[in-house]
Amino acid sequence: MAERPIYIPHETGNRLVREVLVPFTWSPGMAPSQKQKNIVALHSSAKHLRHGPLLEVSTKSLTYAGVMLSAFNLTIQFSAGHATPVESAFQGSKVFESGGPYCDLYEMPGARSKKDSRLKTSGRLKGFSFNGEFWPLEPKTAFYDWLYIKAVHSRTELHSELLTHNGFTDIEFNPKKSINCQARSCALYVALSRRSLVERVIGNRDEFLKLLTRDSFYQTHSQENRQGKLF
Repeated sequence: MAERPIYIPHETGNRLVREVLVPFTWSPGMAPSQKQKNIVALHSSAKHLRHGPLLEVSTKSLTYAGVMLSAFNLTIQFSAGHATPVESAFQGSKVFESGGPYCDLYEMPGARSKKDSRLKTSGRLKGFSFNGEFWPLEPKTAFYDWLYIKAVHSRTELHSELLTHNGFTDIEFNPKKSINCQARSCALYVALSRRSLVERVIGNRDEFLKLLTRDSFYQTHSQENRQGKLF
């Protein structure tokens, strides 16, 4: 047996996203077919708990929208018009004690950017720098969530797909090892969209940080002192 979270958007209150751990039977193996078996098993278990409809957000998703919403495929535009995968934007914007941001990572595919050796040899993570703005480490998921929400909002063809779902999963994400999760960011986008707040927070960094600060008190990672990888 294994447990993985599903992320459920909240339409009212300070809490924006609720995380629910769902147990299911795990199929071992690295092949895409095995991971897709796990997606089906996770969603089936969640359905029995009356959560859904769910959307898997990863390159292993069984839906086109879920694959395109992967941070390896979803791109974000810079002010100058250049686009880069969300994953590459996240990794390339990291500022460490002894280096960064490593903006050359913006030119790399997401899977390659996250494996760059400098991300492990530059000392302690201090924050993020993107498009001339510095982002702090607290709330822990704020910068990644903002990147993801900004990127999704530019893809209008994916909005209706997101808004028809009431929960999101990422079979690649293990909450015991990481913090930032694209499925959680999808749930956050839906919560903000249903509250008519997306445009407001995309254009106002301080307002977004204020919202995420209130929400972070309800998240399990608020008690952790780590800033993990994307997955």
